Amino acid sequence: MIVLFDGVCNLCNKSVQFIIKRDPHNQFFFASLQSETGRNLLNNYHLSEVDSVILLKEDRYYLESDAALEICSHLTGGWKLLAILKVIPPFIRDPLYRIIARNRYKWFGKQDSCMLPTEEMKKRFL
Repeated sequence: MIVLFDGVCNLCNKSVQFIIKRDPHNQFFFASLQSETGRNLLNNYHLSEVDSVILLKEDRYYLESDAALEICSHLTGGWKLLAILKVIPPFIRDPLYRIIARNRYKWFGKQDSCMLPTEEMKKRFL
């Protein structure tokens, strides 16, 4: 599974670190939306206008709250339980997701460049 994320967003970078800590089987790989790999994957899936987290799993992609909940369903611990929120229709879940996504720089800050992963994390980045 590949998680595409906004590489300059502090919330997104913290989320990637959160996922890595709760993914002991290394199921997730990561690419920033700003990277060449990220841009190529966006083009392959015809997702050029997306600027928040995307999960690519097998031949499908998940956006917005669907992506977040699908990621949670594969994490260790109680985070899997959040997947039960999938019973709430996306037209109810996604507006909350969009509010956070629109305000992520204002609320959590922004970096001038993408994060540099540690040596241990590098193997998880495409």
